[in-house]
This record gives sequence, C-alpha cells and structure tokens, in this order.
Amino acid sequence: MKKINLLIACCLATTLSFAQNVVDTVYTTPLSKPAPAIDFKTKAITVGFLQGGGALIGGDLEILLSDRLGIQGGMGMFAYGFGLNYHLKPGINSSFLSFGYWHQGLGSTFVQSLVGPSFVFRAKKIFTFQIGLGAILERGPAYVTSAVEVPMILTYSIGMYFPI
Repeated sequence: MKKINLLIACCLATTLSFAQNVVDTVYTTPLSKPAPAIDFKTKAITVGFLQGGGALIGGDLEILLSDRLGIQGGMGMFAYGFGLNYHLKPGINSSFLSFGYWHQGLGSTFVQSLVGPSFVFRAKKIFTFQIGLGAILERGPAYVTSAVEVPMILTYSIGMYFPI
C-alpha cells in the first residue's frame, strides 16, 4: 500500500510540475505578431483656390515639427503666406487650427495683408477646406474701397492636399 501511495504522489507531483511550465509558456508567449510600423508622413503639399496666402490659384507646403505642431508657407498668383498649425489629431492627415499671415498682391496689385486664425478641415484623403477670420493690417493701392471699412474679413480656401 505504501508503494502505491508513493507512486500516486510521484505521478501527481510530476503532473503538477509540468502543468506550471505549460501555464508559464502560455502567458509569456506573445499571442500575435507586433503591429507593423506606420508610415508617418511629416510633410504635405496643398494646391487649390485661394491657397498660398489667398492667391487665386496657389499652393502651400506644411512641415510637422512634432506629431501635432507644424509650420507652413505658400505662394501663388500674386500672393504669399505663412502659418503656424496645431493638428487636432497626430499626423499630417488631420484637421488643424492655424494662425496665419496672408499678403495678397504685389506692387501695384497689392490689395491687403491679413493676420488671423482659421480652421482647416482635412479629409482622410485629398480634400481640404479652410475657413477663418483675418484682421486687416495694411491696405494697398488695389484695395476696393467701400462705404463701410471693416477691420476683419472672412478667409476661406478649398483644395487638394498630398502627404509626402
């Protein structure tokens, strides 16, 4: 009887010892492969109507300085502009708030220079739209005079963007 009890105890101890190794292996082995690295673009080119400082047709180049903060500069037909951007989500494809400067016109075609905030919507691919307010800093010879001179104007643009 002692031999049978000893045999059962040895079998039970061996089985429990082996079970601990199996449990440790299950919990320490990764269940799936690690996620592949995301191709994180840090620059984008935007082209369209009233882009590049409010030019009739223009373009901007934006460069991300961090995952949410970027700078941009652009130019177009008789205009140029600069901006500081804060993206609402990490990455160049996300919408952002911008504080920018627009210089519309050059020389005798100079209309005005503006500074102000705007919201820029970016779809997941290609489409972009901007709307904001611009405080008029300076008026030029091509500025159309009106009965009421306003200190601020609505700024907007529409176009396509391409992450690079």
